[in-house]
Amino acid sequence: MRNIYLRDKAVEYALKYAITPNPDFRFFYEYGDGGGDCTNFISQCLLAGGAPMAYDAWPWWYNNNGTKQTDNDTWSVSWSVAHSLYWTLKSRGELKLVGIKAIEVSDISLLDMGDVIQYEKDGNIYHTVIITAFAYQNGYRFPLVSQHTYNGRNVTYIKPWSNKMHFMKIYVT
Repeated sequence: MRNIYLRDKAVEYALKYAITPNPDFRFFYEYGDGGGDCTNFISQCLLAGGAPMAYDAWPWWYNNNGTKQTDNDTWSVSWSVAHSLYWTLKSRGELKLVGIKAIEVSDISLLDMGDVIQYEKDGNIYHTVIITAFAYQNGYRFPLVSQHTYNGRNVTYIKPWSNKMHFMKIYVT
């Protein structure tokens, strides 16, 4: 088995399902000020990019239970919750576990297509997006992202409601 993150496949998936969600996966509706489908969607993108599901101490997985109907699907918390995905990716990287992981970098210019940005407000990481393109202005390269909650394809990465961003360099070993 070759463990490699295929960024182009993750981006291709993100662009295909950014506006209209993939019916083969449960869709998480937004409720009140929280919840939604953003991290579930990003996990699907990572999976499409070749990230193997993990069933170890830092789990990341989705199980459709062999059906097309999503009512009985199950998943790890890190598959669908932004702050859990953050800690899972970061911890898997620090512990050098086999499979999906990330290194948090301080400079957005170090990110590539297929990398992830997570947004924090008041100490809570609550939103996840994937870089699907880059735009250039005045000699500066800045990412465009695709996301759910709200559904957007190649939109700005700047979110005025966030007071901190986490730049996650994704890789698989």
